[in-house]
Amino acid sequence: MELYELNLHILIEGLKAKKFSPAEIFQSCKKRIDQCEENIHAFITRTDDKPQSIENPNGLLAGIPTVLKDNLCTKGIRTTAASKILGNWKPPYNATAWEKLRSAGAVLMGKVNMDEFAMGNTCGNSAFGPTHNPNDISRVPGGSSGGSAAAVSAGYVPFSLGSDTGGSIRQPASFCGVYGFKPTYGMVSRYGLISYGSSLDQIGPFARTVQDLQLIMSIISGHDPMDSSSFRNKDHDFTHSEDVSIKGKRIAVVKEFRDFTLDAPISDAIKRTIKILEDEGAIITEVSLPVVAKYAVACYYALAMSEAHTNLERYDGVRLGYTVKDAAGIKEMFERVRSYGFGAEVKARIIAGTCLTEPSRCEEYYVAATKVRTLIAQEFSRAFGETDFILQPVTPSLPGKIGENDEDALKGYEADLYTLPVNLAGLPGLSFFTGYSGNLPVGLQLIGPRWSDVSMLDTGVILERHLGSPKIANGGVK
Repeated sequence: MELYELNLHILIEGLKAKKFSPAEIFQSCKKRIDQCEENIHAFITRTDDKPQSIENPNGLLAGIPTVLKDNLCTKGIRTTAASKILGNWKPPYNATAWEKLRSAGAVLMGKVNMDEFAMGNTCGNSAFGPTHNPNDISRVPGGSSGGSAAAVSAGYVPFSLGSDTGGSIRQPASFCGVYGFKPTYGMVSRYGLISYGSSLDQIGPFARTVQDLQLIMSIISGHDPMDSSSFRNKDHDFTHSEDVSIKGKRIAVVKEFRDFTLDAPISDAIKRTIKILEDEGAIITEVSLPVVAKYAVACYYALAMSEAHTNLERYDGVRLGYTVKDAAGIKEMFERVRSYGFGAEVKARIIAGTCLTEPSRCEEYYVAATKVRTLIAQEFSRAFGETDFILQPVTPSLPGKIGENDEDALKGYEADLYTLPVNLAGLPGLSFFTGYSGNLPVGLQLIGPRWSDVSMLDTGVILERHLGSPKIANGGVK
């Protein structure tokens, strides 16, 4: 077995036992990237042209390669958010999440592709072209963190970081056949994350086992004085335990989702997972989320587009981003910079957000959406008074062909129903692997109450014991 095929905790154990060196891991992963990248196109910027220095040779992750979604700031390394408007911008500081990984000894192989400013669900809305699903290169890897998921799936790295604003970790994890975790809002610092929707964005990890997710969460979680939304006085121990049990746990399905159409492999996976949970002693129940089912999608897009309008107004060619020097005046400069710099999806969301927040419409749309968001959070709170976790799909279908969503953008928005509410309520969500349908992976997700992250990952460990871990995708290599 090649080193790039090994999971994170096995690599760490092997390094401790001196079975191999950090340089050997680096070279194995680099060779795998060279082998597959032409087919997958996961990278925007590669930094593996030479072995990277290890910040902490005694750290838990000393010598372990990783990649970051390209909306996480890296000091002195190009960070684009997959947009032309940032050009070759090199941040003067590191995102806190990356700083913590770097301080633990992780080495960076590069920055990976995403939907521009994290707006999309295919990893095709990128100024650098689409990323391909390593399990079937004719299909999307999911978005917006498609590059991060594809890199782990193909064996480029044992783990990666992405961000989740409305499902952008969980959906690509499901599509690429890896585990992805969206923590409770405030569990991981957002400092250094280029914002899309500030009240919705959350950084989280991808890996090929739940135990690896636990290890990464133990490093990147915690209060950060640089982020006013990060939690204080919360004690979370993500230490892996072999003797976890879900006997007596209540796990629910959503009544309103029961009659929604799902691809057969996904509905079959739900039945199989329910049987596993029952055999482990869990109590399967049902909860009702009528407000979520009816209003979550509209509420989310009203809020997300409004926040995007605000967050992206700073990219004007003066304060940040690409600029022009031959404009006749400031108005022409702004028009040319933003017309050239932003892609179609980002422009559409900025325009929508501008309309939603202008004085004549703000009360009717944006303010109304904030009130609905409160109702959604309250509805989840009531539901979690009756159950410990909710089991549901990540998406209603398996990954589609590249370009399909270009024909019907609304179809992509509607598919987000299963993921968006989690961000609206600030809840944790785990996308877990259940097996394959042909060569395509099938994923589901668990949702829990705020700050149930540790217990949720423990439950994921039990599911993984029964459902197995994903294999390395072939990456289009014959």
